[in-house]
Amino acid sequence: MHRGFQRRFEWSELADRRRRLAETLQGGIAILQGAGPVATFDRFRQTNELLYLAGVQTPQAYLVLDSDGRSVLYLPHQPTELPVEDRDLLAQDAELIQTVTGLDEVRPLSALPDDLRSKRLIWTPFAPPETAMTSRDVLLHAERMASLEPFGPSSSRHRQFLTALAAACPLAEVRNLTPTLDAMRLIKSPAELRVLHEAGQLSAEAVRQAMLLSRPGMNEAEMEAVAFSVFRKGGAQGEGYKTIAPGGSNIWDGHYSANNQTVPAGEWVLMDCAPDLDGYTSDIGRMWPVDGQYNSWQRELYGFVVDFHEATLARIRPGVLAQQVLDEVRQEMAPLHERTRWSEQAFEEATRELLTFRGTFSHPVGMAVHDVGNYWNQPLEPGMVFTIDPMIWVRDRRLYVRVEDTVAVTEAGIDVLTEGPPRSPGAVEEFLAARG
Repeated sequence: MHRGFQRRFEWSELADRRRRLAETLQGGIAILQGAGPVATFDRFRQTNELLYLAGVQTPQAYLVLDSDGRSVLYLPHQPTELPVEDRDLLAQDAELIQTVTGLDEVRPLSALPDDLRSKRLIWTPFAPPETAMTSRDVLLHAERMASLEPFGPSSSRHRQFLTALAAACPLAEVRNLTPTLDAMRLIKSPAELRVLHEAGQLSAEAVRQAMLLSRPGMNEAEMEAVAFSVFRKGGAQGEGYKTIAPGGSNIWDGHYSANNQTVPAGEWVLMDCAPDLDGYTSDIGRMWPVDGQYNSWQRELYGFVVDFHEATLARIRPGVLAQQVLDEVRQEMAPLHERTRWSEQAFEEATRELLTFRGTFSHPVGMAVHDVGNYWNQPLEPGMVFTIDPMIWVRDRRLYVRVEDTVAVTEAGIDVLTEGPPRSPGAVEEFLAARG
C-alpha cells in the first residue's frame, strides 16, 4: 500500500468516525486543515485530526464533510511524471484514494475557496492542530510566547487559515469543532486500544533495556539512544515526545530533555519515553539507581510513591469519578503515612502532600501524549486512557520523585498498557542485579 495511507485501522472505522461527526453538524459542513509541507529534513507527519478522520499522510490536505456524511478530500494538483509510489498523493490520484479510503470525492486544492464561498454554517477546529512530538498544551504555550515578539506577534499557519476562512466565506457563521472532536477522541475504540497497547509495550521495553544498560559513569544520552532504537525497531516512526532521561540533580527539572550529562555512582535516573506509533503514543516513568541499590532516602521516598501508585491502580474501575478513586486511596494510604518513621521532616511533609495531590490522575493519552478530552467531570468508562502519575517534591532538597503508567479503563477495571518494567524498589534491585 502507498506510504500515504494509514495502515492500522479498517477503513470502515474511519468512515464511522466521519459519520458520527457529520451527525453533529446541524446542517452545516466541517473543514479540517491538514499539515503543511515539511520545511526541514524530517519525515512528514499528518495532523492528528486529519489522520483520525481521513487516514492520509500527505501534505496540504483538507477534508470537508457535510451533514449528510459526504466527504471530500482536497489535495494539491501538480504536474509530475513520477509514479504515485515514488511521491506524495496528489489530486490526480483521486481514483486510487477513493478506492482505498472510501472517501466520496477528491478535488484539487485550488477549488476549495469557491466550493466554500456560499456556505452558511462552517465548523472547524479552533484549537491548534497536533502533529509529531507535540500536544495542545505545548502548542498553546508556543502561541502565547509568540504574542510576546517585540516586533509584533507571529501567526501560525493554523491561525492564518482561520482568518482566511472567515474572509473567504463572508456569509458563513464559523463555529468551533474542537469540543466535538475532543469528546470523540476521549473514548478509544477496541482497534485504537490495540495500537495503544503496542505503543505502551514499546515504552516498557525501552525502559527495561535502559535499566539493563545503566551503570555509573554512563551518559544520559545512552538511555535516549536505547529508547529511539527500541521504537524504530518496533515499527514506530519516532518518539511521541522528546525522551526524558535525567540523572542526579537534573531530575528536579521534570521535563528535562538535554540528556547530555554523565551520571556518577550513587545517583539515580528518571526515564520517561514513548513512541509515535502510526499516530498513537504512550507514557511511562521509572526511577532507579545506576549502581543497582537504592540508598536509604531514595528507598524511603520512592517506596511510598510506588505504594501510592499501586493502591491507585487497584481502585480504578468504570462508573466512578477519578476524585472518588483518589479519596479511597487517601483513606488507605493516610494510616501508612502516619505509621512511617520519616527520616526528615521535609520527607514527611512532601509525602503528606501526595495524599491530596489531584494530579495522580494525570492527562489522557492517545494520539498525543497529553491527549485531548476531559475525563474528570464524568464517571470513568471503558475506552478512556490516561496516566497514573503520583509524584512528590522535596523543595528544600530539590528532590523530585514519581512513577508513571498509562492505563486503559476496561469493563473489569484497567489494563496497564505500560506493564513490564519493575516498579517496587525490591523488584527493581532484583532486576538490576541480573545485569551481570
